[in-house]
Amino acid sequence: MLPMDYQYYLSAWIYKVIGKADREFSRFLHSEGYTDGNKRFKLFCYSPLSFEKHVLWKERALFEIRSDSLSMMISFFIPEAAGHFIEGLFVDQEVYIGDKFNGLDLAVTRVERLHEGNHKGIVKYKALSPIVISYHYKEGKYSRYLSPDDEGYFEMVKNNLVQKVKVTHGLNELSENIGFIPEPGKTPKSKLVTIKPFTREESRVRGFLYEFSLNAPAEIHHLIQSAGFGEKNSMGFGWVEV
Repeated sequence: MLPMDYQYYLSAWIYKVIGKADREFSRFLHSEGYTDGNKRFKLFCYSPLSFEKHVLWKERALFEIRSDSLSMMISFFIPEAAGHFIEGLFVDQEVYIGDKFNGLDLAVTRVERLHEGNHKGIVKYKALSPIVISYHYKEGKYSRYLSPDDEGYFEMVKNNLVQKVKVTHGLNELSENIGFIPEPGKTPKSKLVTIKPFTREESRVRGFLYEFSLNAPAEIHHLIQSAGFGEKNSMGFGWVEV
């Protein structure tokens, strides 16, 4: 049995794997990240787990896994030369993914490095995990998660991307010609995810699954595919695929 809201456990495992090999890099990702002086970005993301045979127990918020193997993808915005370092970290790892009631004991049996295409111009994307955009108020103590139907939503999506461009490339002509186009005629699907369930730090995050097209230079498409789209990418939100 695997909890439906398993993203936090995957994120914690990734930090742990990195920390074993390079504590400073792990501390930087967890505590600092890349910053523009205001917001901080971890600049990595991962896909939902993929498993073929399963039964969804919706009333118990559980997946009953009936496959012998699962797979996932993970991406980092890092120099090309560091890719082999990251790849080697996950070989032969063992991990328990789940809460104190339900979970899976897993062992990594294969690591394969994937190479993205050289996309530029108008590219169509589909979100495989919810895209999160939030508004913070009362000095950041509270957050309101926005819907694509809210006024100003898509401007905030673009602003989030521009901020990431600023911390990775500097504010230059790359961020001047970003065109975001929601897929017409398709209703975004809302998804509520529980983070750190059954703990004092339990919280809920709402995001939306939808398709969109983005007109941007190749560097920005690379950034999206390396670091995710929208907010909370290091928690597994905003994984998009071409």
